Amino acid sequence: MESIKELYRIGCGPSSSHTMGPRKAAEEFLQRNSGHDKFEVTLFGSLAATGKGHLTGVAIEEVFKSKELDLIWKPKEFLEKHPNALRLKSFNKSGELVEEWTAYSIGGGAIVDDKTEHSSQSIYDLTTMDAILEWCKENEKQLWEYVLLREGEEIWGFLDEVWTAMRNAIKKGMNNEGELPGGLKLPRKSHLYHLKAKTYSGPMRKRSMLYSYALAVSEENAGGGTIVTAPTCGACGVLPAILYYHKKFYKFKKKDILKALATAGLIGNIVKFNASISGAEVGCQGEVGVACAMASGAATQLHGGTIYQIEYSAEMGLEHHLGLTCDPVLGLVQIPCIERNVFAAARALNHNTYALLSDGRHRISFDQVTETMMKTGLDLSLSYKETSLGGLASLKGFTYR
Repeated sequence: MESIKELYRIGCGPSSSHTMGPRKAAEEFLQRNSGHDKFEVTLFGSLAATGKGHLTGVAIEEVFKSKELDLIWKPKEFLEKHPNALRLKSFNKSGELVEEWTAYSIGGGAIVDDKTEHSSQSIYDLTTMDAILEWCKENEKQLWEYVLLREGEEIWGFLDEVWTAMRNAIKKGMNNEGELPGGLKLPRKSHLYHLKAKTYSGPMRKRSMLYSYALAVSEENAGGGTIVTAPTCGACGVLPAILYYHKKFYKFKKKDILKALATAGLIGNIVKFNASISGAEVGCQGEVGVACAMASGAATQLHGGTIYQIEYSAEMGLEHHLGLTCDPVLGLVQIPCIERNVFAAARALNHNTYALLSDGRHRISFDQVTETMMKTGLDLSLSYKETSLGGLASLKGFTYR
């Protein structure tokens, strides 16, 4: 299992799998073939089906802006290894093929090819929640301490950068107004919701503030702003909203927030390694569901939960999103994606409370629900993954009521 540095990626939205991943693949290929001037990039499956709404073509064209580029879209052709596939070719001056490379954007901005399963070095020897919990029990350690053991002290500097980027996305998103790009004419709501939240008191104020935080990050992502994948761009609003909420209302110190980020990263990493965080592969349960699990576990740790209560909270975050489809309208990370981030953040608070009321014992383990999520995703019809072919994405004529 690779470093959580590969899970938390600071970059521009709107999609880690459709924007950040293809851009990374294009940059790597161009670096190897910088001496050539003609290139061909073919997008397959989900990358082609929702690529225009996710700005896939724009990201690739920016990389090859000084070169001759032929961009080909094949939305109905799916390669066997992963639905997010792109094939890159370079040619010499005589038009002869120099290199051909097929890459797969597996979620969270990560890229693999036909020769590799993981793009980065594995640093975690334990790869299931059960095994890590057993280690924590035997060594009387917390989940974040296992992260520290495997990552080293430098992880704190990295997580500090991640937390700074998350805070900046919230602050910028709450100040931005206007219409989001893409054709849906969807207005940004975070600023207005935050203004209204200030007029409330008690639980209504706190919950409304949480909504405004999640909206802020998700709207920044939809507008192509800078966010942190947690675990993806499409689900980037859940964890920052929960952490910022606890910082504002409970005055947690930075060190506590960073420890919560470490635990959340471990939770997301387990799912990424044993299942998937790609909406094109398993639906939105692998994005918003995993984000909710990460945020639920982080919140429970912040409130002093045991390692078993943290696991229970994270398990609920994933379990109660099982089967969630990925059906972005017009291929944009806006409807239903933005609201899903908001309500996943609210759910994370519920899971935290529920887990803390318990002793942490429950019937279905986090590892079992992770396995179930993957099986459910594979069973989902292709139309209900990130293809904009079914569900809400197939509806026509949207009006505000």
